[in-house]
Amino acid sequence: MTTEIFKIEDMQELQLTLKDAMLFSEFFSALVGVLYLYKLRNSYWKWFSIYLIIIFLQEYFWIVINTGFYTWNVEYYVFFGIPFQYIFLYWLYAYKSLKKKKLFILCSFVYLITIGIAVGFVALGQVLALSTTVGTLILTILVVLEFIKQIKNDDILKFRKNKMFYINIAMVLFYIGTYPYHVFGSELYNDFSKIDAIYYTYFLIANCIMYLLFAASFIWGKQQS
Repeated sequence: MTTEIFKIEDMQELQLTLKDAMLFSEFFSALVGVLYLYKLRNSYWKWFSIYLIIIFLQEYFWIVINTGFYTWNVEYYVFFGIPFQYIFLYWLYAYKSLKKKKLFILCSFVYLITIGIAVGFVALGQVLALSTTVGTLILTILVVLEFIKQIKNDDILKFRKNKMFYINIAMVLFYIGTYPYHVFGSELYNDFSKIDAIYYTYFLIANCIMYLLFAASFIWGKQQS
């Protein structure tokens, strides 16, 4: 029993380090985005730079500055933080990469109407979990469509210069890879604390890798208008 407790405590120390690493990776990707902002001024990718800047600022504000305002934190992420991330990614995938405006509108509508209905019936904490669950489910469909597109036109063979390839891998590792954690998070926490600790550690590692891949998409990806 002592060994088990030690392992979980050891994992918690690692998680604290990874939280700092996560914030640094967000800062790094935002910094790279700023450095490429002028070069991308005539491309829709400039909005990806701005997206990363906003993500870092909101994470820094809520994690570092306002750690004590839990209720406000949840309200912010329910009504702006999480919806902003998903709607932007739907726009990037459906509207810009797949060139399907109606698909973007449909994905955004389904996501927002689901969250809007949930707000009236369940607690904010549950809405936040539902927001991530539904948002990731829709995003998974877009990721699959993007992979199909890359395979069909041989973009997958030029992956080093393909900005969407880096972003797609990032989505698979983080959003899709941590999907079960968001769906079954409470059950894992209550019944399988060790499994929860391992999965949460993966969540943090995947988050770090995702933002590093975002930075890589600027550095090695071919600029598109």
